[in-house]
Amino acid sequence: MKTIGLIGGMSWESSKVYYEHVNTMIKQQLGGSHSAKVIMTSVDFGEIEKLTFEGNWNKIGDIIANESIKLEKAGADMVLLCTNTIHLVSDRITNSVAIPFFHIADATGEAIQNDGLQKVALLGTKFTMERDFYTKILQAVYGLEVLIPNPEERQVIHDIIYNELVKGVLSEKSKAVYLEIIASLEKRGAQGIIAGCTEIPLLISQSDISIPLFDTAKIHSAKAVSIALGQ
Repeated sequence: MKTIGLIGGMSWESSKVYYEHVNTMIKQQLGGSHSAKVIMTSVDFGEIEKLTFEGNWNKIGDIIANESIKLEKAGADMVLLCTNTIHLVSDRITNSVAIPFFHIADATGEAIQNDGLQKVALLGTKFTMERDFYTKILQAVYGLEVLIPNPEERQVIHDIIYNELVKGVLSEKSKAVYLEIIASLEKRGAQGIIAGCTEIPLLISQSDISIPLFDTAKIHSAKAVSIALGQ
């Protein structure tokens, strides 16, 4: 079994879910007392959040590159970045280490393609929804049509993520708002919803909506487990 390297802390509320996912999946596949071989490094999200809102992506890239180097030196066989938004600087990882890096949008694109969908909606931070680092992979590599909410809805989604979800606050009111936005995206033709922020599945689950919900943290974890087991 290969060792999975995780860069977490963005936020730790979803990073702990990654750890749970990879261990649960290894146990399901190998049985018995088996668990995943994992090395995790975790950053201070307060620092990352501050730099994000300042638009200091170069500094964020420096931090993430250093964390990936730590994982490689510690013996990890691969790197996963346990967040969607900070994939904006994922090239800093690929330029810093020799071990494989698995982009969350590639794992998600594969899953959507395997389900035979063509038109999906992306929910996440404004950075994820409005910048092209995520959507261009889904469109160019996997041929998907990607819808995003309107500007007002994007702001609401973004605010709930940063003011509530990353702090572990799960509100029924916010859940209702998300479900209303998802319903409007379904009316626009969305065949599935990408939870393009790893905290969103803490609030919304598949049982809440009638179309497929793509839990990016779970999909990303499954990709890592598949590689770790040589599948």
